[in-house]
Amino acid sequence: MTERVAEVGRGISLAYEEFGTGEALVLVAGLGQQMHSWPTPFCEGLAERGHRVIRFDNRDEGGSTHLGFRPPGMGAILRRRWSPEQYDLTDMAADTVGLLDVLDLADAHLVGASMGGMIAQTVAALHPGRVRTLTSIMSTTGARRAGRPALSTWLLMAGRPGRTREAAQDRAVRMFRHIGSHGYPFDEAWVRELAGQGWDRDPSSAGVARQLGAIVRSGDRTRLLASVTAPTLVIHGDRDRMVHPTGGVATARAIDGARLETIPGMGHDLPRGAWPRLLDLIDSHATQRSTDATA
Repeated sequence: MTERVAEVGRGISLAYEEFGTGEALVLVAGLGQQMHSWPTPFCEGLAERGHRVIRFDNRDEGGSTHLGFRPPGMGAILRRRWSPEQYDLTDMAADTVGLLDVLDLADAHLVGASMGGMIAQTVAALHPGRVRTLTSIMSTTGARRAGRPALSTWLLMAGRPGRTREAAQDRAVRMFRHIGSHGYPFDEAWVRELAGQGWDRDPSSAGVARQLGAIVRSGDRTRLLASVTAPTLVIHGDRDRMVHPTGGVATARAIDGARLETIPGMGHDLPRGAWPRLLDLIDSHATQRSTDATA
């Protein structure tokens, strides 16, 4: 496993890593999350099941291109007043397709979490020939009444980012104690490790606001999702305080033939205790659909 950088077009470079061999399975990270938000043992678990696993940093995170324009403040986001340079989810979807191009992949299984689910959904809608299967985890459609964060979550998100490595770790612990999977043990050491790794790779916090701007600017994508033809699996926890479970329900309803799997006790993270179920769901969805396509 070696980190590489791909020039995906429009002045954007994406840092990525690969595990295993087989049909490509691309993992798309969420808001403010780097590629390692898909933990290495989790990726290895998918690779052991026969997949070529690719994880990457979205634009404005980690080792990928950081845009230089001033990030929107919360007031600008709420009023939907954007810089001319503000991108949206279609731009981030184009980044993902550009990565497929660089890797010479005609298509891939796409798995996205949270904002990553929104990006994967958008790829499936706008570039249907590039998506073998779609798995959307703890995500939503952008509809105003679906998948809304709890007020307490908004208040935590509005807090100032950490200015030091330790402060960033403390903030991550506070956030994931709140939005994480209350039906599973909380692993503070693991959260601190991931947050520290993120700080070491990229201490900037400006990209989070620009990515949040992309989500809000994209608005309600329900009609767009009606055009998705890829076999779709929607996974959501019943304890999610970041994206309310109604977001998963709305996503499954918006995509014809989509199947919704609810994981009891799971919140807005990937708890170790849920890994066996998550790995089985992702693997079986990709494997079964591939088998059906060649039958």
